Amino acid sequence: MAAAERRLAPYWSMTRSQVYRELPVLAEKGLVRLGKPGPRMSQPYAITAAGKRTFSRWLTEEPGRDTIRNPIALRFAFGNLHSASQLKNLQTAANEYHTEALARVREQVKNAKKEGETYDASALEFAVAYHKAALSWLKSAQVN
Repeated sequence: MAAAERRLAPYWSMTRSQVYRELPVLAEKGLVRLGKPGPRMSQPYAITAAGKRTFSRWLTEEPGRDTIRNPIALRFAFGNLHSASQLKNLQTAANEYHTEALARVREQVKNAKKEGETYDASALEFAVAYHKAALSWLKSAQVN
């Protein structure tokens, strides 16, 4: 989970419950195998040869459409049901989050480029643009 979050979290959200729900299913299909139990009953998994082949096939498939799920935009859509202070608090918290996330992702881009990871850097640039767009929208969002 930690490795997946480091690599993917800036542009692909996931929860521990999603990951831990999927791992036994992948193991049942022979795509990952169980490793030796780790500290605090942690259960490591490793990808199998069949898992690598399946992953390679998945990379060539049509990705499908994006899904947009922004909890702040959703709440703003019902702004008439909030007090002005509630909306202002939402806006302030979101602004802080996106400002901090933007700084983190910019650092990740810098590191990826330094390490020659051009594709990773390119995907991370999406996250940079997302956080910039969110900050721009938050600045223009109407709070009465």
